[in-house]
Amino acid sequence: MEDIEAAADALLVERFGAADWPPPATSHERASVPGFALIAEPIEDATARSRPVGFVHVLEIDGHAHLEQLSVLPSFGRRGIGRLLVHAAFAEAHNLGHRSITLRTFRDVPWNAPFYASCGFAETEPDSPFLRSLVDTETALALFKYGPRVQMTAAL
Repeated sequence: MEDIEAAADALLVERFGAADWPPPATSHERASVPGFALIAEPIEDATARSRPVGFVHVLEIDGHAHLEQLSVLPSFGRRGIGRLLVHAAFAEAHNLGHRSITLRTFRDVPWNAPFYASCGFAETEPDSPFLRSLVDTETALALFKYGPRVQMTAAL
């Protein structure tokens, strides 16, 4: 998952000219927080083992389902894999009893907020200590220097 996220983040690094972009979370870091991850693998043939090409990681904290990371290898981009992962995350979060799912993203990056809006997310305000803490984390990481960040929510 680290390699997939690093490859996907390279698109943002290039867009923003960001020499100090935060490194991806390690698999251990992702496994140490409550939630789930779903992995996308391309279908090749029944005898070949394919390698993952994307993932979605959803946190479950303080009663919230929060889409923390969606990454797809750029070489597999624009094939609907990200959208399938988002909808799979919706289904899993719903099966786990959540009524909505949130995320935070860049408002003006085409494959961020506009993409998520096309998946059913709408802009909302952080309305809990957990969601407000995410804004503090983004501030500490200096993400706002690259453009406006927004919270988005989708009903499940």
